[in-house]
Parts: sequence; structure tokens; C-alpha cells
Amino acid sequence: MIAIVDGGSTKCDWVILDKFGKIFLKTETIGFNPNIIQPELIVPEIEKNNSLLTVKDSMQKVFFYGSGCGVAENQAIVERELQKVFKNAEITVKEDLTAAAYAAYNGKPAIVCILGTGSNSCYFDGENVRRELPSLGFLIGDEGSGSAIGKHLLRRFFMKKLPDDLHQKFTEKYQLTIEDALKNMYHNPRANAYLADFNKFVVENKSHPYFQNMVFDEMKNYLDYQVLPYEEAKQSEINFIGSIAYYYEDILRSAAAELNLHVGTIVQKPIESLVEYHKKYILN
Repeated sequence: MIAIVDGGSTKCDWVILDKFGKIFLKTETIGFNPNIIQPELIVPEIEKNNSLLTVKDSMQKVFFYGSGCGVAENQAIVERELQKVFKNAEITVKEDLTAAAYAAYNGKPAIVCILGTGSNSCYFDGENVRRELPSLGFLIGDEGSGSAIGKHLLRRFFMKKLPDDLHQKFTEKYQLTIEDALKNMYHNPRANAYLADFNKFVVENKSHPYFQNMVFDEMKNYLDYQVLPYEEAKQSEINFIGSIAYYYEDILRSAAAELNLHVGTIVQKPIESLVEYHKKYILN
């Protein structure tokens, strides 16, 4: 059997193919970003998943594409931990940008962007992934991401910048104290996912002019930092992967249009497209 895994900071989507290339099972685990999670937690989290335990010994290959896996050291960490579970498998670990490039590929070169819990970008010509910029993480990077928008929301709530109606709605929904917020931001190993989770509130109230402006500004910030530096930005199609791009698609397209950028496809969950790419270009 063969596993293809799209690993974000919040969760991993797993697809297991049988020897005929047919989907045997689909499942999820939490995200395994080695910049966020302690490596020793990866194996226990996999072992919580009974579906994966039933196929672990018959696994021949695991293709893992994960956030935080853009450097060799982190790739080695994830590979080591996966090997402990899938002892008979050949493990391949690459960064999530590669998965995004594969999933968004439609036969022509394009700039490929990730907008999920975190954010990133690359240029994919059909064979090679080219990065112009580093991933700085949610503390000083991840423009346009779920964690960035969540950070904006919490800052504006606690500093009393939200309009009265949104402030009241947020208070009633979360009953959030500054003590709880600080604890989760500074003592939670998955603080970026904690921040990104507040996007549920923004999406629920996306039509409010205040959030329209807030998200629009953050989308422009993303495009400025992570798309415009590519020399191909004005000529190439720009494809997006991730839930944030999906839920704020109308705002994202408006921000791109203002900068004379052409947004192509937007895919919420890349795992199915990623599986098809493997079947077409890698497994055969």
C-alpha cells in the first residue's frame, strides 16, 4: 500500500492507495509541523488512528508533504518518526509547497500559493519548484494566513478596536479572557492553530464591512510580501491552495485585481488533486 499525506500545521489528510492504485481509505491526524509540535508526539498521534494502525505493516511507500518541512533537518525529524510506525515503508518527506505545486498543476507554469493556517508561495514550471522567499513562521511571517487574521482579530478585540456589534458578538461567543488568550498564545505548542481557529468568527461575519476591509488589507499584504517579488507575478496565473484562500476567495480576487494580478484556481483541500498527480506523474 502507498500513503500520500498532505500535512498542514493544523491537520494532516491521509489517502491510502492499494496495489491497484485505488483509494483504500482516507483519514486525518493532527498536523506534524516540526516547528510547532514536539517530535516525540508524532508517533503517539498516529497510533491514536486505528485506520492507520491496521495498514502500517503493509505500507510500502509514504509520501509526506508537510508544513515546516522545507529544511533538511526538519525533513529528517519527520522521516525518522514516520519510520518508527511504518517500519517496512520507504519514506519520502518534502515541504507542503511541493504538494501545493503538484495539486495546483494544470499543465502550465504558475505561481502557487498556500493560504491556510500558515502561508507560503513558489513558482512551479511543471518539473521544478522555485522559491524566492523563506518561510518565517507565524511570529513574523505567514502573511494572509489563518493565524495572521486570527492575530488581527484578537488584537482588535482586546484593544477595543472592533465595532460595537462585532465586539458584543465575539464576547458572547467566546467569553475569552486576556489570561486565557495569553496562555494559549505563549504556552500552547500549536499556538498558530489556536489563532487560526478564530477565523470561524470572521467567516461567519465576513459580510460585515469592517471584516471586509480587515481581510482585504491582509490579502494585499500577502500578495505584496509573497507574490509580487516573483518576476513572473504580472504574467503568470496565480493558483491558491488552502482553506483561507477558499473562504475569502471573493476578497482575495479583489485584492489581486487591484494589483493587476490574475488569480486562477483556488483549491480548498489539495489532497485529491495531489493523489491524482502522483498516479499520473510519479507512481507510473
